[in-house]
Amino acid sequence: MTVLYWLLVALMGVGVIGTLVPGIPGTILILTSIIVWGAVNGFTGLGIPIAVAIIVMLCDLAIEFVATYLGARQAGASRWGQIGAIVGLLLGIFGLLPAFLVGGPLIGILVGPLLGAIIGEWLYCRDLGRAIKAGLGIIVGSVIGSLVEGLLALLVVIVFLVTTWPQVMGG
Repeated sequence: MTVLYWLLVALMGVGVIGTLVPGIPGTILILTSIIVWGAVNGFTGLGIPIAVAIIVMLCDLAIEFVATYLGARQAGASRWGQIGAIVGLLLGIFGLLPAFLVGGPLIGILVGPLLGAIIGEWLYCRDLGRAIKAGLGIIVGSVIGSLVEGLLALLVVIVFLVTTWPQVMGG
């Protein structure tokens, strides 16, 4: 039972990382781990961790949208820049950016949205300075949103540990 607990906690750690790194499930992985633990142990004392995980999942959706939107708005990005960032992210995830074939998807995930936002904004306004500013604004907003999501995911794991620790350690 203790082995399962620590495996699920490790899976939750991957979930926390997933809130920071695109392509890895985040809070859904944490919630799934809590549910698996609950299924094995009759859901005793898991009301609070499950509620917190669900609230954080809902907040993550809002945070991601709002942070990216505010970053783009602050930098004066158009819809073209935002669409470019999404296209760049998708190309980066699948390693389709020619310059990053050696570094693989991880580098593409990091650089793809920036390049996509810059290219999309440049296609819209034909002003490279404005395009770079918009691209950086979108990326800064996304990074800040991801950091907040990561902290919230870590909070869910801490709540889970605090509420289940006595049960697992026999106290």
